[in-house]
Amino acid sequence: MKHNALTRRIAASPLAPFAVLPSRIAAVARHNTRNVQQSASWLLRSRELVHYTYDLEPLNLEHLAWFVSTVTGRPVDEVRGYLTELQEDVELRRVVMDGLARSPRRSTTDRVVRYGRRIGWYALVRALRPEFVVETGTNRGLGSAVIAAALLRNGRGRLATCDIDDRSGELILPPYDRVVEHVVGDSLEFLAGPVAGRQPIDLLFVDTGYTPEHERAELVAATPLLAPDAVVLATKTYMWQELSRWAEEQQREFLHFGEQPHDHWYRGVGIGASFPALVRA
Repeated sequence: MKHNALTRRIAASPLAPFAVLPSRIAAVARHNTRNVQQSASWLLRSRELVHYTYDLEPLNLEHLAWFVSTVTGRPVDEVRGYLTELQEDVELRRVVMDGLARSPRRSTTDRVVRYGRRIGWYALVRALRPEFVVETGTNRGLGSAVIAAALLRNGRGRLATCDIDDRSGELILPPYDRVVEHVVGDSLEFLAGPVAGRQPIDLLFVDTGYTPEHERAELVAATPLLAPDAVVLATKTYMWQELSRWAEEQQREFLHFGEQPHDHWYRGVGIGASFPALVRA
């Protein structure tokens, strides 16, 4: 009680900011020390230069399960099973590790498979069971391989993916390449060309990450190509509001999942999802 009374008197004093300054400095120092330790550990054990990979914190995985359950309308326990399914997929892990080992960029690559948010991509594909999936922003193809693995598990569906980098897609390897069409080129031309005129898009991944304006242009180009109950995902919703604004314009729902990387200095990104509007009372 005496301690609480003293705390209240200090807080009420005009000198309060100076009285608590040592405690505030200590709190900041503890936080910064943890960050420095994580950064130093990563510099020693990792060779990654860009597009960092990491696992997610266990509690963050639970949040991810509920996120996917809300977006898809599937029971959360079913979704947890999909998350575990990917983590225990030995064949996919072996194929990706082999691809990383043989990559021309292996000098700046960790030969360890860490899915991060992509484990949520897998669960979304498994839960939604789409016939036609489109991805803009293939990069190395880790996400594409994860999506393909889910399609093969479903026993249905194909993925069309595009990236402007001619080195992209190196991790789309057999047997996963059987359900993937990889195109090198501009994403807007991709949506207007190879994708347009096909069956409606059931699941769209917008992951080019150039600028907000480019993401907006992709969403506008894709809008008439979407199935009525399509789900649209974007990675950069932690940076800008293009998907949430588009969702509001289209009278759809929007949710964002924020990553919490395990034992990594990087703060992570996440998954933004726009999905058909819920029936509200």
